Amino acid sequence: MDAEVVLQEEDLEGSWTLLSWLASLVMVFGGALPYVPQFQEIQRSGNTEGFSTRVCLVLLVANILRIFFWIGKQFELTLLLQSVVMILTMFAMLHLCCAVQNTNRVSTKQHRLADLNLQYFWKWSAFEDYLLFCFGLTVLCAVVTLLLLDSAVFVETLGSLAVMFEAMLGLPQLLQNFQNHSTKGMSVKMVLLWTAGDVFKTTYFVINESPAQFWACGSVQILIDVAILLQVLLYSQDTRVKLG
Repeated sequence: MDAEVVLQEEDLEGSWTLLSWLASLVMVFGGALPYVPQFQEIQRSGNTEGFSTRVCLVLLVANILRIFFWIGKQFELTLLLQSVVMILTMFAMLHLCCAVQNTNRVSTKQHRLADLNLQYFWKWSAFEDYLLFCFGLTVLCAVVTLLLLDSAVFVETLGSLAVMFEAMLGLPQLLQNFQNHSTKGMSVKMVLLWTAGDVFKTTYFVINESPAQFWACGSVQILIDVAILLQVLLYSQDTRVKLG
């Protein structure tokens, strides 16, 4: 009988380990999945007007800060890998948007980072400018982190800033939809996947007792996701959710 109990416990432990691995894989790559339908929509339509590239700005800043937060407070490796995957995903989105916008550009005038014109901040014509901006931000964060790494207050502040930016993920899209009074060109599948992912990761944070900043961020993101889905209903002529 004792042997049977041991076998059952080993089976349960094995099942739990498998589920933990699957949950970790979803956490690492799941955040990138919502951008697949939006990527396809931009490729199909040859138009980027429905997607706010400031979503990429928010996520790039948030995940760069999160990487340095991990250096100061080494939480789950899963969340560090998630940040790396998300940064690469945002670069892929920006590269596509730049290519499409340059193809559709009527004027030959280009806006570059070197112009130092705040009016065109994050509206640059060349993908290289986005890379340069992120490289500069990374170097700045690296220098400050090295100087203040021993300060617990600094590390916690860094974590709070990271999740604060991430919590605002959907805000640029929400504001752009409001300004346009339309969600045309925005992939509703992307927002539905945002919502599902945010619910999953917030639950993951709570179960794994991640730093409080993470589950607070997830809760705010869920609220913004719901607001965007309400916009889809509000701005749709026939109140049907169009899975674009």
